[in-house]
Amino acid sequence: MQTFLRQYLGVLRTTIGSGNLKFFYRFFILLFLLILVYTFLFHQLQEMEGREHTWFTGFYWTLVTMTTLGYGDIVFTSDLGRVFSLCVLLTGLTTLIIVLPVAFVEFIYRPWLSAHSIARAPRSLEPNFQEHVVITHHDEVTSSLAARLKQYGNDYVFIIPDLDDALLLHDRGLNVVYGDLDNAETYRRANVDQAALVVATGKDTLNTSIAFTIRNINREIPILATANSPDSVDILELAGCTHVIQLGQQMGQLLARLASSVDSMSHVLGNVEDLMVADASIVDTPLIGKTLRETRLRELTGVTVVGVWERGRFHVIAPDTPLTERMILVLLGTESQITSYNELFAIYNVSDPPIVIIGGGRVGRSAGGTLVERGLDYRIIEQQADRIRDEKHYVLGDAADIETMKKAGLMDAPTVIITSHEDDMNIYLTIYCRKLRPDIQIITRAKQERNVEALHRAGADFVMSYASMGANIILNLLKRNDIVMITEGLNFFRVRLPRELAGKTIAESQVYPETGCYIAAVFTGKESIVSPPPSMKLSTGCEILLIGTIEAENRYLERYGKKT
Repeated sequence: MQTFLRQYLGVLRTTIGSGNLKFFYRFFILLFLLILVYTFLFHQLQEMEGREHTWFTGFYWTLVTMTTLGYGDIVFTSDLGRVFSLCVLLTGLTTLIIVLPVAFVEFIYRPWLSAHSIARAPRSLEPNFQEHVVITHHDEVTSSLAARLKQYGNDYVFIIPDLDDALLLHDRGLNVVYGDLDNAETYRRANVDQAALVVATGKDTLNTSIAFTIRNINREIPILATANSPDSVDILELAGCTHVIQLGQQMGQLLARLASSVDSMSHVLGNVEDLMVADASIVDTPLIGKTLRETRLRELTGVTVVGVWERGRFHVIAPDTPLTERMILVLLGTESQITSYNELFAIYNVSDPPIVIIGGGRVGRSAGGTLVERGLDYRIIEQQADRIRDEKHYVLGDAADIETMKKAGLMDAPTVIITSHEDDMNIYLTIYCRKLRPDIQIITRAKQERNVEALHRAGADFVMSYASMGANIILNLLKRNDIVMITEGLNFFRVRLPRELAGKTIAESQVYPETGCYIAAVFTGKESIVSPPPSMKLSTGCEILLIGTIEAENRYLERYGKKT
């Protein structure tokens, strides 16, 4: 109660201020003098009409009239008295009915609400709250990160400088500390000296200030910050950041790596230790029409087909499943095995037309650079003339204009990459591109995770979002896990074998039927067994490489607990 009273008085002093406080004093003094004057005039006018009353009665009549109650027990009979009554009534309406309530709300009730909100907003963590992640901004990436941390059993806390935002997140069940981001005391109250990681995803300048402030408190804690500008990377590192990631650049690289319709070679998406995850288009190859068993890919190259993409959906296929031209193989193998696959299929489906990229921002430019590294040509459609870097690779115009699309080569392109930062625009362009070219591969990005499914329904083959990508990057740095994000909602992740599965065969474990996660490899400590047979017995202490959607991953964690 004493704490709340101090907060209320503090807010009251801040809200009222010296100028408003003088107004408050003058208002009540004027009101008191008016009541005295009206009481005196009441007596004078009543005597003129031949009636006498006590001074208390005069005071009573004045208040009853000013507050518009008007009981009617005392009335004037002369015109002068009635005019006086109207003056008292109008004065009361102005002061007691209008000015006083407004002043009460502004200087009494509103400060009380603010003090109540401040008292309700968490301002510190419990002393035993440790090994948590301190997050300095709430956005799409950190919202996804918080959900993943909770999923894996890790603690976190958001530091929010805005009171309303802090209360909103607190009411939604998130861990929050209310305080200024440039105040060292805020981070002390968030137990930053006991935290496992600090994550800053705001503007480059603010991230620099946050890192510099925290470094004065804790010299050892890892600090991860995002950078919008490449020029900010060095400055953030000088301020104390141990990891600086450029989400725009990495998003462009991921989108470009998903372009698999340009040739029949495999394209590496990521790796887990010595194993590589890659995808490969089979258009115009002898693989079409054959079953997975008939292709003999494992015998010929050593790679394992762990599943296929078909219209943006991942499927684990059986050995007798026929392959169609709409399928994109997801391969798992060593570097030499992936190379063997490429040597076998590099002669098929070599595409000369450039890939079309819609949007010349950071993501689009990064995607273009990655395509060049792969030896592929591209054309970027950009509306803003100041973003045009060279005439060869850029087309100035609106992607919604069919002539601009034709000029960029969309009608012949094997793939189009849509990089707009607005999800509604990406949905619009996806539908438009699918209508113009039903057979083209469409790769796009999503700002909000909730729009991923909508983009798939619009016709996108692959969708990537900042939220999932950023959360996975940060989670890898925190847990040092091997998590490979194939595309939005599908990951490879390595975990220690749950004790209840030790001694069982893969078929007996029922991991895939119960969770939807497919065991892609088993690490025994001495060897890596890719695509192990269902009859393989899982031994104590081994690790398994799983592939699954976010929903399958959630089911696995609910069934077997958090990752270790």
